[in-house]
Amino acid sequence: MFESLSDTLEGAFRKLAGQATINEINIGIAMRDIKRALLGADVNYKVVKKLVEDIRLKSLGEDVVKSVSPAQMIVKIVSDELTELMGGEQKPLNLSTKNLPAVVMVAGLQGSGKTTFCAKLAKRLKKGGKNPMMVAADVYRPAAVEQLKTLGLEVGVPVFSLDEQDAMKVAREGLEAARRGAHDVLILDTAGRLQIDDRMMAEAEALKNLMKPEELLFVVDSMMGQEAVNTAKAFNDRLDFDGVVLTKLDGDSRGGAALSIRQVVEKPIKFMSVGEKMDDLDQFYPDRMAQRILGMGDIVSFVEKAQENLDLEKTIQMQKKLMKNEFDLNDFLDQLQQLKKMGSIQGLIEMVPGLNKMVPKQDLENLDFKPIEAIINSMTKAEKASPEIINGSRRQRIALGSGTRVQEVNMLLKQFAEMKKMMRSVSKMTQSGRKITSQNLALDKFLKR
Repeated sequence: MFESLSDTLEGAFRKLAGQATINEINIGIAMRDIKRALLGADVNYKVVKKLVEDIRLKSLGEDVVKSVSPAQMIVKIVSDELTELMGGEQKPLNLSTKNLPAVVMVAGLQGSGKTTFCAKLAKRLKKGGKNPMMVAADVYRPAAVEQLKTLGLEVGVPVFSLDEQDAMKVAREGLEAARRGAHDVLILDTAGRLQIDDRMMAEAEALKNLMKPEELLFVVDSMMGQEAVNTAKAFNDRLDFDGVVLTKLDGDSRGGAALSIRQVVEKPIKFMSVGEKMDDLDQFYPDRMAQRILGMGDIVSFVEKAQENLDLEKTIQMQKKLMKNEFDLNDFLDQLQQLKKMGSIQGLIEMVPGLNKMVPKQDLENLDFKPIEAIINSMTKAEKASPEIINGSRRQRIALGSGTRVQEVNMLLKQFAEMKKMMRSVSKMTQSGRKITSQNLALDKFLKR
């Protein structure tokens, strides 16, 4: 995400490299480039003007530490200002209420990803120990109710609906059903339109007055750029929502919505959707996002995802197998499945500082694990355990069984042998001098690369 903005900002900082001091001239040049980068990213003009001026004033008033270059100091100042621009600190979801269930009402334009977000949020809350229920109050869009029911089955969360076009009745009876079922969170999916209209707003206002939600979240497609900000302002003027959800952030190369919306509507960004899978929903951390925009990665989020999704006991067992040279294709397939649980590969690579520059984006877009899985699943038990026994005739059989070419089978076996050799070397260096525990394993894998 934000590739265009990140690349342009990096070019601006590069011009400061080698400068001995910060002065009016080099700061002026840097601010001009930063301003162009932000405007090119479709950031609101007033937001850009204030941000650039704040950065300039702080840069000129900053004493440069001897061990820190002017370029490094500017990057730090820009990071701090971007963090403040996007809200300063992460704002959690408010589910505090004396009378259960806590109500989360979701609003936004049609096509913004409201219904999918409801299911992603429901899964996230369920994973965190809550007992949510979703209510299908989007009674106008064709198949909206069926879509929510399908997603509800996928994430294992019940959906309340009625076979009639009365959103108020659906919401009211859904609330009663949630109380009867002892659900502690009710997620209300409301109707959207292709554009803002009075009827939609009036219904949303009526639902808000009826349900009195603890959280009213506005969902917006981040790829709309400046138009996303205008839409957010129109919704906020009528609904006074509590927070913003940015969807399709993984496809946003510019970042205009993320950098403008908080300042324009003065409401926090609470969640960001970074993929199509039900697990591709993250809390929005302004400081971490600022670091990612500046190409500094987000190793904290990476480790959190690893701790949340990886089976650390299996990872420790894999480590032991590597040390004994017993790591086989069964283990490789298992590790591949664990990696997929962490979300999109592109998103993961962006979190590791510098790695996104090493791996071309087109390679990530073309990355497909399915042929690899098909090839391994077409092998016999003995072949998975001892890949070296796979001769020419076996390779032809495996290719035929997996629907791939012999060349692809050859490539996988070659890459596996090279990976096994490399991982064994890294494992020995990592193990040297100390014992790895389950608590530090996820972080250690990357800090000891």
